[in-house]
Amino acid sequence: MTKKNEAEMPESGGGFSFNNFFQGTKEELDKVVWPSRKQLVSESAAVLLMVTLSASLIYLVDGLFSWAAKQVF
Repeated sequence: MTKKNEAEMPESGGGFSFNNFFQGTKEELDKVVWPSRKQLVSESAAVLLMVTLSASLIYLVDGLFSWAAKQVF
């Protein structure tokens, strides 16, 4: 019974508002500390380097285990 009564109730002024949503989003994005271009390029290069090194290490370890498995079997 309670669920039906809640569904029939009209929404009050505390509902969702696109204006409030976009205003709040803009306020939060103004608080973000964005990186400089130099910092962005530097950190992106570091991430790409680490991904490349990790992939290479996994490839080499996989090759080692494949070679070892062929020797055993």
